[in-house]
Formats: sequence, structure tokens, C-alpha cells
Amino acid sequence: MKTGLNLLVALFMMMQVQAQQKTISGTISDENGSPLPSANVIIKGSTIGVNSNFDGYYSLQVNVGDVLVFSYVGYSSQDITVGSSNTINVTLQPDNSLDEVVVTAYAIRKQKKTFSNSVSKISAESLSVTKSYSNQLAGRVSGVKIADSKTKSNNNSNIVIRGYTSVSGNNTPLYVVDGKIVSKSKVDQIKSKKVEEIQVVKKYAGQALYGSQGANGVILIKTKRSNYQFPNINKIENESYTKIHENKFKLANANPLSTFSIDVDKAGYSNIRRMLNNGQAIPSNAVKIEEMVNYFNYDYPQPNDKHPFSINTEVVNTPWNKQTQLVRIGLQGKTYENKELPAANLTFLIDVSGSMNNQNKLPLLKNAFKLLVNQLRDKDKVAIVVYAGAAGVVLKPTSGKNKEKIIEALNNLSAGGSTAGGEGIELAYKLAQENFSKKGNNRVILATDGDFNVGASTNDAMEKLIVQKRESGVFLSVLGFGYGNYKDDKLEILADKGNGNHAYIDTMQEARRIFETEFGGTLFTIAKDVKIQVEFNPNLVQAYRLIGYENRLLANEDFVNDAIDAGELGAGHTVTALYEVIPVGVESHYIKDQIDLKYTNTTEVNTNYKDELFTVKFRYKKPDQDTSIEMVHMQKNETSIASPDMNFASAVALFGMQLRHSQFYNDSTIKDVIALAEKGRGNDQSGYRAEFIRLVKAFK
Repeated sequence: MKTGLNLLVALFMMMQVQAQQKTISGTISDENGSPLPSANVIIKGSTIGVNSNFDGYYSLQVNVGDVLVFSYVGYSSQDITVGSSNTINVTLQPDNSLDEVVVTAYAIRKQKKTFSNSVSKISAESLSVTKSYSNQLAGRVSGVKIADSKTKSNNNSNIVIRGYTSVSGNNTPLYVVDGKIVSKSKVDQIKSKKVEEIQVVKKYAGQALYGSQGANGVILIKTKRSNYQFPNINKIENESYTKIHENKFKLANANPLSTFSIDVDKAGYSNIRRMLNNGQAIPSNAVKIEEMVNYFNYDYPQPNDKHPFSINTEVVNTPWNKQTQLVRIGLQGKTYENKELPAANLTFLIDVSGSMNNQNKLPLLKNAFKLLVNQLRDKDKVAIVVYAGAAGVVLKPTSGKNKEKIIEALNNLSAGGSTAGGEGIELAYKLAQENFSKKGNNRVILATDGDFNVGASTNDAMEKLIVQKRESGVFLSVLGFGYGNYKDDKLEILADKGNGNHAYIDTMQEARRIFETEFGGTLFTIAKDVKIQVEFNPNLVQAYRLIGYENRLLANEDFVNDAIDAGELGAGHTVTALYEVIPVGVESHYIKDQIDLKYTNTTEVNTNYKDELFTVKFRYKKPDQDTSIEMVHMQKNETSIASPDMNFASAVALFGMQLRHSQFYNDSTIKDVIALAEKGRGNDQSGYRAEFIRLVKAFK
């Protein structure tokens, strides 16, 4: 009886404790009402706490009567006792004991005279080439403990800056290489000969530089070129992406021409959307800004002349930089009703190797292709080629009238074996050529994760193969599926060199967009080898940069060379390109001093065109011809109020720059992206713009 009574008392006490537990939330801001990100909220007398997010918001499980300590480097801390309210908003006041505030490229740096005693340096001259950087700190920096691991590698030392504890109990310092926060494992890859200087930041200086992340001290490593590239830094598991070197500003008087191939691929955006939805880190090389911008349709007018697309331009003040202007160049491909499109001779080339045996690969692929089959007309024909360890034909050319037969062949597909992608391409093109329709749309549709490992499989080998095959007149569409071993770089090469387009299907919604909403654009090319060349007027333009299209740049002389391959435009497709322009007379730190040339005078400019900002030329070929047709469009020096489409395209480009850690986003914030996108939401019937806004808000 006594035992039962004690149990009841214990249960009652636990219920009382639980009844007093609750979740407290609120925002932490400064004296001006601006949110304080990474502010500390700790239950006094414990190690339980959280940090505020980008908007200063926090949420914490507490008990009534707990004392919460709110603190932020450079501000006086504040103690508040938890009462009946579930919301506690806090305004912190500056700590006047700090001498000055210096804004740096990464964060807000608080300086105090005593900080000089908290930073130790080791210069390049004193570093040993044969030792890892961590072992070289031992005995040379006071207050730093080097604890070697039990492995034989001298690169696996653990560093602890003594005297530091954190809310989580983790004593690991923050590692920063050339201004970027990185993991300890990546730092261990750096060779000492690449290092120029190491700084160990202790005491309050770590928090002053990096907020709560630097609470355990910071190890700052500066490499000799200040742009150290880690191996595999742009890979997620076995995924691979083509390296991107961001376009810089070019002086208009020395380089007035900018030439590139159009890009209607949309894989870059849907792939990033997948990563954002899965909470994955986004490799910078996966961020292809032009593909993000071109994922969305814009309200360009239909062409009203003999050309298959209309040309549209717009110039506004750049929303993220008051010193520059933003130029938008837009193409609108002619739209056709499905019944107006010529007969299609389609060959499905489907990867059924073992790597496709996931729910988001072959099962999704089969359901996606069924959507396409249901769009086929009686005059269309479909053949199916599959490849794993070898390639084979599972369906000979079949009329769209026999949809049940085509769908049955899809249902019978299963995954297993290695990946002979090259052999599959050879067979698919052979079948397409045997059934070639002179007046029809001849196309191979490749669906894969890109993991080719038998026969021709390297990027160079696949490029040579597909360049050879495009001479047949058969176009190529490339559809990427799945993740973990997704080879974006290989699929991009196949689409670019195969006179085709590249899409990434992450959901059935995306499949419907490609095979239902944009059936004509996906399958029917109205213009091939489309090139753009912009000539900026040095009277008005000091410098310019093309935003995105890094992998689509062409030499200026390639513009008039019909032998040079370029992008294809599908029925109803739009193409958008953005330039950021620095007007003449504006001082900008993006512009380096011009080098004086001995034989060329870049100061003499034709002054007869003072009212023209730029002239843009387009060259394209009809799908069945090999000679280019040229179009010209001139833009006057007129700045307008941004249209909704311009605002939205700007928002997407700005988000891409932030994801890529671009040097040109000018300290803009996620809030700026959201505000721009909201202004450009417009008549969003399909909901794609709303989805983008949701993704950005979730990214915060």
C-alpha cells in the first residue's frame, strides 16, 4: 500500500512538472528593431539553449520560473523570468564598452583593444612543408591543445582551444578557410605549402567575428591564392557537376561584344528544388542561374513576322545595386497547337541498370513516360530501347493509336545490371534513323541518372559519340532522374551536343509540366543553333557582366560561323538572359584599373550613337537547314519601372547568386529575394512562382 502511495505521489509530481513545461518563442532584435541572427538564449544555470535564426526568431522548451539569458556579442545581456506568457520578445541594447564596429565581408566584427591578446598568428615562412597544419600549432600557440588521434595519419589531430565550452558540450573550434566556414575533415586536406597564414582566435574575439559559431574559438586559415578549392567540394555523394567560373564585369570600351548560346534547359532549377526540399547542402556548381531563370515562363508576345520567335528587351535599375542597371533580353518561341505539330518519330532510350532501381528513378520514369504516351496522336510512332549490361529493343516502332501496347512495354521494364550507355545510344539512333521521317520530328528521348560505366562512358567519349550522331538529323532530349549518383555534367554534355534539351524530373508534377503542359516545346524544335551577340555602347556603358550562361559562352567570331553548334528553341519556349551594367561615370569596386595598351586605343569611341544603350543580334537556323538567319534589335538608353516579370526574374537570379556565394549579390538578403518575387508573382495560374517563394522562405 505504501509503495502504491509513493508511486501516486511521484506520478502527481511528474504531472505537475509537465504541466509547467511549455514552449517559449519570440524574436530578438536590436535597438532599431532589426533582427539579431545567432543570438544566444540559455536557461540560466544550465547548458540548455538555442540560437535565433536569420530573422531573430527562437523557440525553446522551458519551465515556468526558469530564467532565460538573452545575449549577443556587442550587446548587453538581459535576464527574463518565464511567466504565464508563451511569447517573449527581447530588444537588446548595445554594450558601450566596445570601441568600434567594422563591417567585414562575412559578418559583423566587434573590436576591442584586448582582442589583440586573443589572436595568435603563424606565418607561411615558419610553416613546415612536411607537417600538417594542425601539428604545427602544437607548442607555438598558447592555450591550444593538440590531441593526436590513434590513427597513423598525422592529419587527424584534434584541436581544442582550452577554456571553451558550448551549449551542446562540443569544444570543437570553428574552421574558416579563405573566409568560408568548412569542416575539420576538409581542413585536413590542405597541404602546408598552400597556406600563407594561420590565425587562432581565442576568448571573446571568436564570438565577435562569427557569433555563437565562434564560441569555442576560431582557426582562420589564409591560403596563398585566397581561393582554395577542396577536392569533391561540389559533389553530393557520387553526383557530379561541370565546374562554373562566374562571369566577371568586362569593360565595354575594350570588350564591347558579348556572345553566347541560348539555353532552354530547366534541369538546374528542378534539381536545386529537390535539394532544398530534402534539406541538402547545394553545391555551387549545381547552381546554373540561367536554368533557374528559364524554368519560369514570362509574358513575352508571340512573334508576328516570318521569324519563329519574338525579341524583347527591358532596362531597369538593379534591385540589389543602386549603382548599376539590369538588362533583360527575352525570346518567345512560336506556340503551336498539338494537332498542328508534325508527326513524331520517337525513340525512348531507357536506362534499366541496377543504379535505376529506386522509387525516384525507374518507377517514376515509367509513370512519367505514360503521360507522354497519352499525348501521342495516331500519326506519331514510338520505339523503346533499353540498356543495362547490354542494349536491346523492347518495342519496335508503334503507332500512338496503340497506347496500351506501348504502356505494357513500359510496365514490363525492371532494373538490374551495369550501364552500357554508349551502346544504348548507338542502338537508339540506329533505330531512329531506320524510321526517319523527312517532314517529321525525329527524336531520341534518353532517360537515366547518367551513371554510365560500360563501353563509352567518360564525358569526352560521350561528347564525341553524340556529336557524330547529331549529323543524322535526329534531335535529343535528355531526362535526368534520381539522386545520389546523378551525373548532371554528363547529361548536360549529351543535351548540348545532341541538338536537344535537358530536364530533371524529381516529381510527377514536373513530369506533367514537361510531357503535358510543354509537350510541343519538349519534342518539337522550331529553331536550332540559336546564338546571341550583344554589342554595348561605350558612350553609355562602362562595364557589363552576363548573369549565368558560363557554360554557354562563345568566342565573338563564332557568332557568324555556321559550323559552331549552339542551343535549340522548342515550340512555345521562352529564353531569358540578364546583364548587369555599370553606366559611364559610376565608380565601382568591381572595375579594376584599365591597362594602358601600346598598339590599341580604347578611348576613342564612335559618338554618333549616344541614345543607344546596346544592339543585340540573333542568329538561328531552321531545323532542316544549315545556313543561319540573322535578326537585329536595338535598345535605346531608356530605364523603365520594372515589370512583374522583370521583378520575378531578378528574384530568381539573386537567389541563385546567393546560393553560389557570388561576389556580386552585394550583401542582399533572403528577404530581398522574397520581396522581389512577391512583386513579380503576377497571374501565377500554375503556382510555380508561389512554389519558388515557398522554397526561398523555407531556405531561411
